[in-house]
Amino acid sequence: MVHYDEFDGITEPGRAQSIPFVLRVARTRRARTAILSSFIIFLVLSLTWKTSNSDSSRAATSSFQIPINSPIPYAPELIAEASLLDGPNPQKIINTTEAIGPKKTNPSFHLLIPASKSNSLLCKTLLSSFVLGYPPPTLINYGKVFEGEGWDNGTHAGKIRGVYDYLNGGKDMKDNDLVLIIDGFDVWFQLPPEVMIKRFHSILLEADERLRRRYGMVTREKNGNFGAKERIQRYTQKVVFGADKICWPNGVEDPACAAVPFSTLPKTTYGPETDKDPESYLTRPRFLNSGTVIGKVADVRAIYEYAVKKVEMDGRGALGDQYVFAEIFGEQEYQRETKRQASQGAGGRWLDWVSSTVGYSESPLAANQTINNMTMVPGQNYEFGLGVDYGSELFQTMTHSWDDIEFIRFNDSEALTNIQDKHPSLQSLPFSLPSDLQRIEEPFWYASPGNHSNESQDVILLPFSEKVDIAGDGPTWEEVPLATNLFADSIPALIHLNGDKSILDTLWPSTWFFPYARALLRRYVRSPQGPIAAHAAASGGQTWWDTRGGRGGVWTDRETWMSWGEVCRKTEPDVFGDGKGTWMKEEGSIKTENSFGAVVIDDEHFEDE
Repeated sequence: MVHYDEFDGITEPGRAQSIPFVLRVARTRRARTAILSSFIIFLVLSLTWKTSNSDSSRAATSSFQIPINSPIPYAPELIAEASLLDGPNPQKIINTTEAIGPKKTNPSFHLLIPASKSNSLLCKTLLSSFVLGYPPPTLINYGKVFEGEGWDNGTHAGKIRGVYDYLNGGKDMKDNDLVLIIDGFDVWFQLPPEVMIKRFHSILLEADERLRRRYGMVTREKNGNFGAKERIQRYTQKVVFGADKICWPNGVEDPACAAVPFSTLPKTTYGPETDKDPESYLTRPRFLNSGTVIGKVADVRAIYEYAVKKVEMDGRGALGDQYVFAEIFGEQEYQRETKRQASQGAGGRWLDWVSSTVGYSESPLAANQTINNMTMVPGQNYEFGLGVDYGSELFQTMTHSWDDIEFIRFNDSEALTNIQDKHPSLQSLPFSLPSDLQRIEEPFWYASPGNHSNESQDVILLPFSEKVDIAGDGPTWEEVPLATNLFADSIPALIHLNGDKSILDTLWPSTWFFPYARALLRRYVRSPQGPIAAHAAASGGQTWWDTRGGRGGVWTDRETWMSWGEVCRKTEPDVFGDGKGTWMKEEGSIKTENSFGAVVIDDEHFEDE
């Protein structure tokens, strides 16, 4: 018999190998227990340190600190707008559409709103987008009557199909354009588009770093270079949906609820009861909400294409769009985690088990819970680069979140003190305005951004009225009330008032623009227009985010233009609430020109020039 020592040396046959004292002691049960306990303690401390660093990183970024040397241009200025929409890695976008006039060589920003009819709720959404300078909205399925089967007459299936058809066939929709899709009857904007776009790209960067750490890199063939290899991330994030505190209407054991990642907010966000509240008021948002989504057209279209398949081929139509998109998110995350686990060795699996046992696992699949297995369909793609806005930086989803929100004037120190007294469990409050709001124009500027695109000022759409209009620059961002998520330390770009609808009417007057709503809309309509506007649109000017132009109205998915008066007639009491009468009749009937040079009387009757 040949013995091998620890240096792979051969000892003399028949001579017992000498065992060092340390190893003899280590063989005792008490020593093994001590060693195992020490290792587990070391592991817990390591995971705690990692989590602490992650939380600290999140806290550092939640106030929207923007580096001075950020590679992403902050405020769009004509040609720089392309860089803003492209994100941190701008690429030249070539428009191959043969159009009359100048070609647009930089991406556009589109706002799509599914809405088959108009009412005061839709008009509040439209007003908030107008006064903040968002592109002219496109209404999907407007005027369409749904007579399908099921509890919703087919409206939810029609909503998915309508958006997909427009993303796929809209003549102005380019793959690299940015598109924002929102629900039409319960969403209010409160910050301008440049803030939303900048934050969107920042969220993607942060998410990509998390995905790189979690799932690593892969090697692939380099495009255009035969035989060359390159290392890329296994997964990246491309599209952002709103985040919800509750998972609905999917089953709690479905991947949509049980397989999605944990929130990136600190585990102590709501104190010791965080994520333990059976009613979910103290739950960190991590479930997908389908009412708000932003991403490049090609990336969002791929998700909607799969959703159409689920609705029309897999019988998901009656379950609603919320169910379908949440299911897509759950499937993506389930296959990501199962692939990761399958690729691990024994050490990795053991580490996952220990992490889950001590409560520090990053994998929902490793938790001690029941989850319905997902059936993988051969050839079906489940990877869409889909994620959610955990910190409510873009989208504040209001389900079970009413107590998280306060309307704050950041120049009112007494009110800030009262808020802190009301929420003593908070470690800190955002007592100063976030830096990204300190670097932009003041609120009133966005309703009428001036002549930054060299647009014609010969056509005045709406004469100035001392009775109705407001002169001057208006208040600053510090002086207006902004809906603020105290626990996420964020001021969202928009508020999605899903859930309890009884609050819609009572909360509307709290928005910063409500006291000036009519005047700001008039200022918006009055801003420079005329034939040159179309040229500015095609060239990619700052004001003209959407190539079709237009101001003070909406487009439909049939490419027809409708003015505010056509869409929102008789909603003035609910929308403006100022007692100043019918829109554009505040001082009697007037004759003006609309944004395309046609003569308009009271925004209702059109005549040829």
